[in-house]
Amino acid sequence: MILRAVTQTVRLSLVLHRCCQCPVLHTCRCLHSSPALWAGHNKWSKVKDIKIPKDAARARMMAKYSLMIRIAVREGGSNPEFNINLAQILEQCRNKNLPKASIEGAIKGAKSKPGLQHLYEATGPGGCTLLIEVLTDNNTRSHQEIKRIMTKHGGALCEGARRNFDRKGVVAASRDEITSEKALELAIEAGAEDVQETEDEEERPVLQFICDTASMKAVRSALETLGVHTLSAGMEFVSHTPSLLNEAQLETASSLLETLHDCPDVVRVWDNIKAQS
Repeated sequence: MILRAVTQTVRLSLVLHRCCQCPVLHTCRCLHSSPALWAGHNKWSKVKDIKIPKDAARARMMAKYSLMIRIAVREGGSNPEFNINLAQILEQCRNKNLPKASIEGAIKGAKSKPGLQHLYEATGPGGCTLLIEVLTDNNTRSHQEIKRIMTKHGGALCEGARRNFDRKGVVAASRDEITSEKALELAIEAGAEDVQETEDEEERPVLQFICDTASMKAVRSALETLGVHTLSAGMEFVSHTPSLLNEAQLETASSLLETLHDCPDVVRVWDNIKAQS
């Protein structure tokens, strides 16, 4: 029986072999299979690499401005006509196209949500100094978190950092095609003390015209008359004693600032960092 089965199997194999060699009876096709290959520009890659980080950055920005609104309302009331600080923050929110519902919610929630405002003084990499504004409902938790972040990045909380800063009026303006030389000329004509080049939260170039707090409104009006598109005006801490950092220190300081900005309780951070030329 076994021999007979083997013989039949051999005969069947020979028949199939002849059929495969005869183009009239049978036509053979070669099929190849391989794993699916992505084009490299699919929709998910765009969402993952571009949209998600942008949405996260915008969400953090909205959270920070909500905290700033809460602080302004607690200090001067919810009516922007009688609260200059609140009016300036609301203007910044409109310039950044923040949702109206989110702004109104922050104003209404300012009194219902408890919170304490603190200004921490700290030193960072290379001896730079920082002022960290915090709004929190748990001071112990926030203090420990800020201390942990500073220690992890080679810094520490300390007293005396504030003496490296002055409270000044800052008028932010669109950079457009204004050169550094032209910006300085505009600052002199408008009555500003200085002008600095920086970037906003969306990494767009911005000019900051520094002036005395009492003359902030006059400087802004003068800049508008000179054809400068101003974005906002407000009071900020401006460094008068910069700390010069090398490349390695700048990298560590940048990581520190990024981590601080990601902290939910941190509203704003001021620093006196300047790169060595």
